[in-house]
Amino acid sequence: MTTAETKTACMSWARVCKECGQQHEGQESHLYEYPDDVDDELVCHICLQPLIRPMDTPCGHTYCFDCLSSFLKDKDFCPVDRQRLQLHQCRPSTLLVRNLLDKLAVMCPYYAECQQQMQRCELQPHLHNRCSAFRRLREEAEKRKRPPWNELKGRKGDGELSADAKHLGTPPRSANRDLPDPGLINPAYEESEDDNTPLRSSLVSESNVVELFREEADEELGLRIVGGKDTPLGNIVIQEIVRDSQAARDGRLAPGDHILEVNDISLASVPHARAVAVLRQPSLVRLTVMQEKGFKPREARSDQHPVLPGAAHGNAASPQNPGTVLQVTLTKSQRSEPLGIKLIRKSDESGVFILDLLSGGLAAKDGKLKNSDKVLAINGQDLRHGTPESAAQIIQASEVRVNFVVFRLAEIQDEGRVARRVPEPQYFRRRSTYMKDPPGGFSSQEKTVSLKKEPRLSLGITIAGGRDCRSRLPVYITSVQPVGCLHRDGTIKRGDVLLSINGVDLTQLTYSEAVSTLKAQAAQSQVALRVIQTISEESQEDAEAGGGNRSDGAEDAREEAFNWTPLWTRWLGLPSHMHWCRDIVLQKSNNESWGFSIVGGYEESRGQQPFFIKTIVPGTPAHFDGRLKCGDEIVAVNGATTVGMNNSSLIPMLKLQKNKVTLTVVCWPGSLV
Repeated sequence: MTTAETKTACMSWARVCKECGQQHEGQESHLYEYPDDVDDELVCHICLQPLIRPMDTPCGHTYCFDCLSSFLKDKDFCPVDRQRLQLHQCRPSTLLVRNLLDKLAVMCPYYAECQQQMQRCELQPHLHNRCSAFRRLREEAEKRKRPPWNELKGRKGDGELSADAKHLGTPPRSANRDLPDPGLINPAYEESEDDNTPLRSSLVSESNVVELFREEADEELGLRIVGGKDTPLGNIVIQEIVRDSQAARDGRLAPGDHILEVNDISLASVPHARAVAVLRQPSLVRLTVMQEKGFKPREARSDQHPVLPGAAHGNAASPQNPGTVLQVTLTKSQRSEPLGIKLIRKSDESGVFILDLLSGGLAAKDGKLKNSDKVLAINGQDLRHGTPESAAQIIQASEVRVNFVVFRLAEIQDEGRVARRVPEPQYFRRRSTYMKDPPGGFSSQEKTVSLKKEPRLSLGITIAGGRDCRSRLPVYITSVQPVGCLHRDGTIKRGDVLLSINGVDLTQLTYSEAVSTLKAQAAQSQVALRVIQTISEESQEDAEAGGGNRSDGAEDAREEAFNWTPLWTRWLGLPSHMHWCRDIVLQKSNNESWGFSIVGGYEESRGQQPFFIKTIVPGTPAHFDGRLKCGDEIVAVNGATTVGMNNSSLIPMLKLQKNKVTLTVVCWPGSLV
């Protein structure tokens, strides 16, 4: 073994930073080796090293974010001129400064073996795609411990996938994942009593730290969140990652992640609106999240290889299998040879999909990849929530071998023809016929305003929603303008849901239909407007997070600049006749788990609580189907209402469904931060 290899082997993979390649604690700044002298203007006055995530103070000095935040925990002044200073007064440095820092030359931490120098911003792609020493260290770690997201089912496979699907941080001090929440039922995790139980025993989860950097104070992170101590979910959970957002470009967060801390502020026992306010803090946001990785095999024989979660036993389609996970390796004649694959993303599902294989291209000649395949990973990089751009970068940076992991929907035989299974009956939406009460602490009240007005005088409201929008929301008020007659009355507030105007029902209209109806009826000299207002016991926190009914001038100006949307909790108090349901059909093999956990149900201490989806497990039918979301409310199973059920009655109902189950759910959009 060479000296370089000996040095590499001695490094602990667990302590190796997956971004800079050096060994340091998760909360410490990244370490880089600079071959050249760096301009003093680009050096932090605290650590005396080139700036990392530079922050400018109001007094004109610049520091690394980690250095400054650590310093200000004990002090309240600038380290250089000792002027009074707090972290929230600081702002990220200009794009020019950040670009200069990104272009600084650095040496690979394994330079003795790979002999490479590059710009600082290129070090991470180099480590994960080109550095042989880093790759060997990773592979050795994989042999000692299989990566959790690959470890859901142990069976013979075609090969191993590499780890580091996501950039991992270190577990936080306050992370506590051992105590179950009251009322939590886990039909997804139940062990079968059959002899052919799949080889799994526990759910693997990891605590990670993810930092997102707001370039502008009011820039959205691109997260939709649900939950809070004032809801049955309890925890704050990511429902969705908004496409092309800061979080989507970063790629480390995923739907279903539980947010434990934000900038060292615990979210373990805060109401939903307070969590939204904390997440809307300007500048850098450090999230401590709990990420589910899937089931860990109970045992694994030496002749077994890990496969991607959800891999079918064999490639043949069956009515019990929602699809098949395939591993395909394409070998280029030279590194620059194109693969001939067009990649796209879909409007209704996250991830990367194959649109077309170019005729005569390498992928078309190979014949194993197909149109509409969902790309789960390329060269070990997790793309389940990735973008075509990130996939293209991985392909371009790859050597001659490109390893794909794709998910392909099963095909069914129909009178001798092969047809791709489509989910048209599974995505059906309709007005709810299931009568139930809202969660504890949430309610609603109707309000009616009757007024006389000049025919040409506007009502002075703006609206959003409509039954043609993505979430099939009722039409609601986004602002009450000072120039309109409704503002003077003061009864109608932002966030109120429209019921009718002059006796004309508005609850089932599309957006354009609602606009036309409101304009026509507002032209009359007398207007009677009925609305419904949702109420929660945490209304004070709601106002604090920007979800209240403030009408001061600053808020009105903000309304003009941004498209206001209600918090997730606002929808929970609506009566059930205002809900729209959708039926989601899940299919699986006998030995699989459905792949979701539920919180709620009847409890003596809390009464009847709706059932909510709390966790969706990677690599399971619920995960690959892609339509269930954390925060969805289950109102029926196979047409039978869940009202009045407790845990002990719903668990057997789900376990009895061996191959197919129809879930009727209500889905409200999470709060956007």
